[in-house]
Amino acid sequence: MTGEIEAVGDLATGSLTACAVEQAHGHGEERHAAHSLCLNCGTTLLGPHCHNCGQAAHIHRSLGAIGHELAHGVFHFEGKIFRTLPLLAWRPGELTRRYIAGERARFVSPLALFLFSVFLMFAVISALGAGLHMPEIDAEAEARTETEFARQIATADAEIAANRAARAEADRTGKPVAPIDAQARQLRDVRAALITSRDRMTESGDALSLNIRTGWKKLDKGIAKASANPNLTLYKIQSSAYKFSWALIPISVPFLALLFLWRRGHHIYDHAIFVTYSLSFMTLLAIALTLVGSIAMRLGRATDLIELAAMVIPPIHIYRQLRGAYLLRRFSAIWRTVALTIFCLLAALIFVLLLLGMGLLG
Repeated sequence: MTGEIEAVGDLATGSLTACAVEQAHGHGEERHAAHSLCLNCGTTLLGPHCHNCGQAAHIHRSLGAIGHELAHGVFHFEGKIFRTLPLLAWRPGELTRRYIAGERARFVSPLALFLFSVFLMFAVISALGAGLHMPEIDAEAEARTETEFARQIATADAEIAANRAARAEADRTGKPVAPIDAQARQLRDVRAALITSRDRMTESGDALSLNIRTGWKKLDKGIAKASANPNLTLYKIQSSAYKFSWALIPISVPFLALLFLWRRGHHIYDHAIFVTYSLSFMTLLAIALTLVGSIAMRLGRATDLIELAAMVIPPIHIYRQLRGAYLLRRFSAIWRTVALTIFCLLAALIFVLLLLGMGLLG
């Protein structure tokens, strides 16, 4: 119940935040107010909205208007969402190019869409109780396994000692030693295999015990805490990352700019629009796959196709957006897609390290 309440709160916050970022065009009642001056800036009104500041001439002053504003933010997004999402899903390059070229009023701005989709994603995660987690280690089972390895190694040592005694007795009495030597080799191989298996189990258990020193005290402390309790770290990432998700935009833009250093006509602003729309799509894709995966698990169905979609759809979308936004040829778009996919992983790693370094996950 608490998760559902938090989800509603996140959704409402995201809607209002996105509406605050997105400029209003044509919002409000389509009729003139009784006065002829804008109540906000004092400009003479020439229509249902002030041509100077954009405020509606008719001002709501009722409780119902508050509910209308919230519902409008969540469901309508001024109608632009229904023109933006189809292009974002199927022709992201065209959407990016048209927005950069100045076609702004028809579409939801990339930043507004990104903020709304991020809040929506974490609302869905909170409502479904989904998210990242590490498998819990069964300490008792691990201890039993270690004890069993120790017992089997001790048994092998005892058999090797007995074999040596038999070998010495055979030498003393002049009996054949070849069978005893063959058995000795087998016993040593068994003991070596047991030790190797035990060591591999220990290494896998300590795989997250990172011993990294960067010189940045806060980051080193955060890495140590993440190593000690990875599940707590993942929980903090999920509960805190959305507040700083905007940082993914400035982190990602330089990587994209590197791919177009020798091409004129593309500016940092263009790359920022590309990155923000791309992040918005990836966030909405994560929401869709989370919902479908949750339904599939409840129905007892396999989620292999969902996992496949999570791996295949993002690079395809990046390819289509690159080719359409920058009017690239096929080969140019393909190699940039490969490079940008790698850069996305680096950007995500940098984002997590920044959260660790700022002490947000400590």
